[in-house]
Formats: sequence, C-alpha cells, structure tokens
Amino acid sequence: MKEIQGQQFDKALAIEEAEYENCIFNQCNFSNLDLSGYKFIDCEFRFCNLSLCKLLKSTLQDIAFNDCKLLGIKFETCNPFSLSFSFEGCQLNHSSFYQMKIQKTKFSNSALIEADFTEADLSAAIFNDCDLSGAIFDRTNLENADLRTALNFSIHPLNNQIKKARFSSNNLMGLLYPFNINID
Repeated sequence: MKEIQGQQFDKALAIEEAEYENCIFNQCNFSNLDLSGYKFIDCEFRFCNLSLCKLLKSTLQDIAFNDCKLLGIKFETCNPFSLSFSFEGCQLNHSSFYQMKIQKTKFSNSALIEADFTEADLSAAIFNDCDLSGAIFDRTNLENADLRTALNFSIHPLNNQIKKARFSSNNLMGLLYPFNINID
C-alpha cells in the first residue's frame, strides 16, 4: 500500500487508497465514498463531510475530527487495532459505535443525535457540551465517563455501567427518565 506523509489536502472530492500519516484534510467532501481498507494515522480532518462513507477495516489511529459532518457512519466496521479518535464540533447523528472499545474518547460540542452506543465501552469518555437526543445506551460501559455538560440523554442506570460516571445536577433527569418519575 502506498504511503503518503505530511501532506495537506484542500477541498478534495476523492483520495487514492493509501496509508496517510500526519496528513491534514481540509474542507474535503468524502460523503458516500468507500474508504474501506484505507489507513489514517495521526491525521486531522477539518470542516470535512464524511457522511455515509464506508470504513470497513479502515485504520483510524490518533485521528482528530474538527467541525466535520459524519452522519450515519458505522464506526464499528473500522479496524479495532489502535483505534483512537476525538471529535470537536462535529455532527455524528445516526452514527453507530456498536460494541466498540473506545475508552477515553473525547466528544466536544458535537451532535450525537440518535447515535448508537449499544454494548460500547466508553469508560472514561468525555461528552463535553454534546447533544445526545435519542442516543442509544444499552449495556454500555460508562464507568468514569464525564457527562456533566451533556444534553438530552436518556441512560437507564440498571441497563448500563455508570459507576463513578460524572453528571451534573442539571442533567440528572437523563438518568431518571426511564423510571417515568415526575420531578417539579
């Protein structure tokens, strides 16, 4: 596989299958592309659209997504080896993290509306100012996760591991919602 290092791609609509290391992708539109098998190591995506792209067995190692549109992506199809990424100001609506081990992942100022975290390991993850409306947490490990500034979540405390997770008094309703309790 061809190796490409230290390059910046601006407003690209496609890239060749390769291993990209220390590259920056700026304002690229990769929506609906098949990026299966591509390798991205220590790369940054800025203002890119990757909605509905396919990532089957793709490597995402130390990737920063900043202000990107990542709608409907099935991240669980990525290569799990050395998988690590962070999201700042991203739209991740309808994306899936099913059964993924993504401890310590940082989500900041992002929309994760109807994202699927079923059976994912999100221990020590950070959800800073994230909208989690309709996000699915089912048998999810959220131990030591920080959801103090997360919004609109509904997490059933009996169906998920939440030991030592951090919540604020302002968002505790997200833990009580499954019990149909009225609080005034």
